[in-house]
Formats: sequence, structure tokens, C-alpha cells
Amino acid sequence: MNTVNVFADPVAGIGHAIWMAFTMFWQMLWALILGFTLSGVIQAVVSKAEMGRLLPDDSPRSIIKACGLGAASSSCSYAAVALARSIFKKGGNFTAAMVFQFASTNLVIELGIILAILMGWQFTLAEFVGGPLMIVLLVLLFRAFLKPKSVQKAKRQADRGLQGKMEGHAGMDMSVTEGSLWQRIVSKKGFTSISHYFVMDWASVWQDIAIGLLIAGALGAWVPQDFWQVFFLSDHPLLAALWGPIVGPIVAILSFVCSVGNVPLAAVLWNGGISFGGVVAFIFADLIVLPILDIYRKYYGMRMSLFLLATFYAAMAGAAFIIELAFQVLHLVPAERNATVLDAGISFNYTTVLNLIFLVLAGILVTRFFKTGGPKMLEMMNHPSHEAHSSEHPQHSH
Repeated sequence: MNTVNVFADPVAGIGHAIWMAFTMFWQMLWALILGFTLSGVIQAVVSKAEMGRLLPDDSPRSIIKACGLGAASSSCSYAAVALARSIFKKGGNFTAAMVFQFASTNLVIELGIILAILMGWQFTLAEFVGGPLMIVLLVLLFRAFLKPKSVQKAKRQADRGLQGKMEGHAGMDMSVTEGSLWQRIVSKKGFTSISHYFVMDWASVWQDIAIGLLIAGALGAWVPQDFWQVFFLSDHPLLAALWGPIVGPIVAILSFVCSVGNVPLAAVLWNGGISFGGVVAFIFADLIVLPILDIYRKYYGMRMSLFLLATFYAAMAGAAFIIELAFQVLHLVPAERNATVLDAGISFNYTTVLNLIFLVLAGILVTRFFKTGGPKMLEMMNHPSHEAHSSEHPQHSH
């Protein structure tokens, strides 16, 4: 990976960083479109309305349901956090609500696809094995340290209704419930719902994707490989395996990139020398980035936000360390650090063909969105959830 001295030649350095960011975006574009389309299909047939009723406690049954509902929802971290509070306010169990948001950001289809494209199938496998493991650790930590009095205080704070981000997006429920699963998907109403979720999911995460790509491009273009190798203790395999899961979430907190936007930066860190478990911990940590920690403070109070930071961090680092050990024993850790997307460039190959095909699909969905009142729904994304609920539902004609 070639680096440029940005101080010696600022124009060339900035240009190189932007070009690397764009080539990463080009490599993952078709995967993003596919992922958000599948996410839109799932959200269109899974209703949010009964979530509070479905998650009354922290029993294994409720936790499994929370995982399933989370995996079926939007990958936007802000929307997941807002929806988790909504579940809690409506009577859902606090632990189950937190599990829901973990699943919503770590067990979604689009994340797995993009990890496979940019970094390899091993990272996708680690994500979908480590995610449930992290959830188990979180539930155990909550049962050991979360006091009923603290939950009551958090509930009083949640009922105050202080606003975070993507409140309206979290409150919208455009799911189709009539007919069989296939009939819901192919109906005019289902097609409209899919198109609306597709565009709103893009609108909710494009800033994170853009920021993540620009940070990844800058780090890849400007930071020498030697720095990463020293920082991640690459010359000391045992120390690196211990250090990676500890430092991965800290890098995530400071980079403040969440949702799928942190995958390009994870690719840079992997090429730089962070351990396999460190990459996993970094990707897990999108729910403790600084802006979301501030939202926890608004939603649940300062003490609960600090409790969530501590327990989330412990669960993320612990799960990542176990994944590191297990994948090393099973010889599943990639032998080479070849996230070649950083220097892939753009040429007419299968990626370009797939991008062109999926851009046509995106065009069809965006056209449907605009023809069926989508812009009005888009305006409600950052409004309070009760306003989103009361907004006029888009027309399902045409």
C-alpha cells in the first residue's frame, strides 16, 4: 500500500486519499445496493408494532426474538438506538431492547456482504458467530450488574422523550401484513414499502459511509505501514492477540464512524497489522462511538450511559478475544493481509458489471420512491417518532 507525504505535497496527498476513498466505494457499491435492497424486503414484511409486547423479559425466548427482530431491521445505528428506546418505553424489557440494537447493527445482511467483499468471508463468519456470542456475554453482564433501581431511573429518563437522531425513521412502520410472505413482497404495496425503506436506509447511513471512506482513504494514503505495525504490536503475535480486542473499540470510539461505514476503516486497520480479533472488536463497537454515547446520556441518564459503555465494551472485547482464539485454533484467520480494495483502482471487471446491474435496480427503487410520496416520508426521518407515526402514509398506487 503506497503512502504519500501529505505535508510535502498537500494537493497530491489529499487527491490520493480521495481517490482511495472512491475506489473503496466503487468496490462496495453493488454490495451496498444489494444489502439495502434485502434489508428493505425484510423490513417491509416484519412489523415493528408488536416489538414491545414481544420482548417482555430477558428470558432466552425474548432474547432470541430480539436478535431476530434486530437482524430484520435497519442497519443504521442511530435508528436502532432510537427504536430500542421506543421498545423500552412501550414496556419492553431493557436488556432485550439493548440486545435488539446489538443485533440490528451486527447481524444485518448488508454488513456481512460488505465484509466479505472488502475483507474476506472469514470476517463475515466471525461477525455472525461473534455477534450472538457478544449478546450472550452482554446478557450475563446485565444479569450480574444491572440493578432494578437503575432500570427504573433509566425508564423515567426515557419517558422524558429527549430527542436523539433518526427518531422518525425508528418510528415508521410501513410493513405489509396481508397475504403470504411472497404476496407481500411482490404486491404494489410491498414494492412501495421496499422502495421507501431502501431510500431511507441510504439516507440514514450515507454520512457514516462517506466519513468512513474518507477516514479510511486518508489513513491508507498518509499513515506509513511502520506506524501501524508498532501501534498494533505486530511483531509480538501473543501481545497483538491480547492488545487487538482491547484497542479496537477505542479506535472505533474515537473515529465516531458507525453502521457499515466502519468496514473500510476496518480494512485499513487489518492491512496495517491489527489482530483478527481487533478487527472484530472494532466492527462491533459502532454502538459506543462518541455521538451515540451522548444519545444514551439523553435517553437513559449519565449513570446508565456509563454503565452501557462499560458493559458494551466488555462484551465486545470479550467476544472478539474468544473469536480470535477459536479462529486461530481452527486455522480460519487469513494468512495474508490482503484487503486489496485499498489499491484496487477501477477497471472494467466483474465489479463494474455488478455495479451497473445494481445501479439499474437502485434506479427502479428510487423512481418508485419518488412516485409514491417518498420525499414526504423522508422529511420525517429526524422528527420525533410520534410525528412520524401521525404522518400521512405514502400512497400505494401506480
